[in-house]
Order: sequence, then structure tokens, then C-alpha cells
Amino acid sequence: MKTIKNEKLIKRNSKLGQWTSLGALVILGGGMYLSFTKPQFFSYSLIALVLGFMLTQVGMYFGNRFGRSPRPDEKLDAALKGLPGDFTMYHYLTPVSHLLVGPAGIWVIIPMRQRGKVSYVKNRWKLTGGGFAQSYMSIFGQEGLGRPDLDVQNEVQAATKFLDQKMEGAEVPEIQGILVFTHDEIEIEANDAPVVALPLKKLKDFMRQKAKEQAVSSTTLLAIKTALGE
Repeated sequence: MKTIKNEKLIKRNSKLGQWTSLGALVILGGGMYLSFTKPQFFSYSLIALVLGFMLTQVGMYFGNRFGRSPRPDEKLDAALKGLPGDFTMYHYLTPVSHLLVGPAGIWVIIPMRQRGKVSYVKNRWKLTGGGFAQSYMSIFGQEGLGRPDLDVQNEVQAATKFLDQKMEGAEVPEIQGILVFTHDEIEIEANDAPVVALPLKKLKDFMRQKAKEQAVSSTTLLAIKTALGE
């Protein structure tokens, strides 16, 4: 498998996460200092605490995606290692973060960091287990599932629009989406979900099977990859 990624964007966003997190700590520290030592400036300390919290969220967003090692793109690359050379993974080079193009078709891949048990029951996603840390983080919107099927739908639409423009009127195969849970401690029961959801370790076999079921012609693959600048 060939991998192409936007290294410049990865480095930039990694630094952005680091500096934002550092700035958040400074502002939160200043806000706490004012609240304890300068009660007359309570309104300023409150503003600092709110701003610090907001910057913490931004820092965590960029840090989780671009700062931690292995990053989501690195985990996907490792999991898909061994696929034939006619598969190409594009990281951060299109409107979607991770786009896989190959004999299995065109796939938008959305990595999920959660741990525990993921289920889809009565049209709702549920996440249980994962320990105290995950429960704590879910309070701040960092580890909750939300509506990942809508995320997939939006990214598929964005990728479709992008490729339609790049292909200049040529027919684009249907783009599909998949949720990939990258944590080792994950259990998934979502057979009735509107989108495919599976653990990272099963991703390569899934794509191999799809390549057998839904083969895309080499001519079509070449046209798509050329449009993407390969």
C-alpha cells in the first residue's frame, strides 16, 4: 500500500496543539491566582478560567489527532500494511482526513479513540466501560460517541463533492465510510448500525474482502489517483 500525507499540516497542527495547551495552562493559572489573591478582580478571573477551559479543549483536539504518538494516521498505516500496491491512503490531503483508494473502492475512514463497549441499539450509539478517565473526559465532550454516523455521512458528502470537481465530469464510484476504533480495549456490537464500525485489527481483512466483492477497474483507479495528484 502506498501512503501519501500532508506532513506540513501535521507538524503545524502538532505545534498548534502544544502552544494552545501551554497557553491554556498559563491563563488558567492566572485566573486561579486572581481568584485567590485578588477577589476584587473576580470577573477577570472568571473570564480567564472560561478562556483557559476553551483553549484546553482546542489543545486537546489538536493534541489527540496530531501530537500523540502513534497518531491516528500512523495507526491506520500500520494496520493496513501489507495491502497490495494498488491501494493508496491519503492523509490530510483532501477535505476528509483519511481517504483510502483501491480495488475495494473509495473509503472515508474515521478513526475513533474510545475504549470499552460500543453498541448501536434502537437507533442510538452507546458507549459503556472505559474506566474513570474516559467517563471524566466525556463530561467535556472529548470521548463521547455522539452521532458518528452523521460524521461519516458529512465526510462522504465532502469527499464526493471534492472528487466530482477533480474528475471534471467523469464518473466517480460510490464513496463509502467506515468507523475504525483504534484502541486495543474495544468491543463492538453494531451490526444494525447505518455505517460499518469495526476494530482496527480487522480493517485490513475487511478491505481485502471488499476488493474481492466490489472490484474497481484499474482504469478507474488510475483516473482517481491522477485527479488526486498521484
